[in-house]
Amino acid sequence: MQDVCFATAREMAAALRAGEISARELTEAHLARIEACNPTVNAVVTLTVERARAEAAAADARFAAGEDLPPLHGVPMAHKDTHQTAGIRTTMGSPIHADNVPRSDELVIERLKRAGAITLGKTNVPEFGAGSHTFNPLFGPTRNPYATGRSAGGSSGGAAAALATGMHPLADGSDMGGSLRNPASFCNVVGLRPAPGRVPTWPDEAAYSTMNVRGPMARTVSDVALLLSVMAGPDTRSPIAIDVPGSVFDVPLDRDLRGLRVAWSPDLGGSIPVDAAVTAVLERQVRVFEQLGATVERADPDLRGADEVFRTLRAWHFAMSLGTLASRHRDRMKATLVGNIEEGRRLSGADVARAEILHSALYQRMRLFFESWDLLALPVSQVPPFPVEMEYPTEIAGVAQGSYIDWMRSAYLISAFGHPALSVPAGFTPDGLPVGLQLVGAHRGELALLQAAHGFEQATRVGEVRPAILGG
Repeated sequence: MQDVCFATAREMAAALRAGEISARELTEAHLARIEACNPTVNAVVTLTVERARAEAAAADARFAAGEDLPPLHGVPMAHKDTHQTAGIRTTMGSPIHADNVPRSDELVIERLKRAGAITLGKTNVPEFGAGSHTFNPLFGPTRNPYATGRSAGGSSGGAAAALATGMHPLADGSDMGGSLRNPASFCNVVGLRPAPGRVPTWPDEAAYSTMNVRGPMARTVSDVALLLSVMAGPDTRSPIAIDVPGSVFDVPLDRDLRGLRVAWSPDLGGSIPVDAAVTAVLERQVRVFEQLGATVERADPDLRGADEVFRTLRAWHFAMSLGTLASRHRDRMKATLVGNIEEGRRLSGADVARAEILHSALYQRMRLFFESWDLLALPVSQVPPFPVEMEYPTEIAGVAQGSYIDWMRSAYLISAFGHPALSVPAGFTPDGLPVGLQLVGAHRGELALLQAAHGFEQATRVGEVRPAILGG
């Protein structure tokens, strides 16, 4: 723990329990890191200094009194600014909610606080979390710590940039079409999109929907598993919550990967364009699994209908959740978001019915695919981090991208069938830009997925490369 801000969360938790460091000392170290780095990357947009200090003092008092300590006792973290936090401004990255201070926490924040985490503040997001590039009219863009002229990804871009610079060791995020995986790939950290229901959501207007999920981010796979162990578990407020305790993930991840069957799909059978620099990194690094005793073969899943499923259900969700707001404040919302809402309003019952039929067929084909394969490997993002001034890449490998979500098909097509998916650091382009490898597991197979990713991470150590702004 020479640099305490880059210790793992597990190391921090162990040091706190052993009395080697106090919660106040650890909190002050992270507040100092935020003060040093945040002006450059703009990751933390609301800072709760006095609250963090008070929570740390209370944690130290519990330690001194000999009380039983929760799993994240004294570990500091900031929360995504789309997640409802009692008494702390939650803006959704929109001027419409610039002064919104919720009276209650959403479920995932409840769990993090109960686990003993210290709240440092809120992390930056795109407007209403829409899009995989973090910028908004309230706070501006979050910059990539590895190349500050580039995007940090999104929508959990502030969370990922803060992790990469040591501002916090753990982060909560959400993912509909790649919002945990894409910023993790862009910022050289780990992001897991769990299976729907693994991390229950409440309150939620679309409680039965499987598209938008909450999940963990961290600098290591083991820390992601630790955070998942706190975030996951049943709750009667969510009708799709999986009835398995989160504690099943708080276990050592070391596993013999010999015999693991890895399907490598560099471009989903030619259905998506991928930047050559991304492909070059991943073609080389996916072979690490062979060194670990796994079998790696080219195999492309049948994702027919996945595009229509995702786009239809996403548009329906936006119209449902933001349609009334758009009717009142259309001129205060970004045009691309308004376009998605209008797209949802134009949907007919037959359109949604067709999407659900395709959705079911897609799930069954992927269930059969994973009878032959243990793991699907593919790009997280089809491009490396792009210039921060761009709203989205308009061209990939000579192929025009028609909208601000087209360039993320490598992530959102995976969202469509609901299997857990993870981004793990895999390498860098010749320009020094991070590239993540997306690993997809079997239905509700988060533990096996985490074990495979942990093995890859330990063999490559790419995630240990620190951003240049830190001198790493």
